[in-house]
Amino acid sequence: MPTYAYRCTACGTEFDIYQRFDEDALTECPTCGAALRKLFSPTGIVFKGSGFYRTDSRAAKGSSGATGKESSGAASKRPSSGGKASPAAKAS
Repeated sequence: MPTYAYRCTACGTEFDIYQRFDEDALTECPTCGAALRKLFSPTGIVFKGSGFYRTDSRAAKGSSGATGKESSGAASKRPSSGGKASPAAKAS
């Protein structure tokens, strides 16, 4: 269950309360009865696994990395039919 922080607009009382997502926000200060404001703060995020650091998406120094030469050479490495016609071509 999430914890929400509230602050009274009149007396400045601050408190945290556990509320379900489907519950309505509190509107009345329990101390003085004035209006409450919901406080928002940044959350802590922990990234786990690869791909979250600047160095994860780069090639290591000294390695051959992805270059234009590799991508253009991939076309020449495709298996060829060796000049032989396919069985379907022979039948027609």
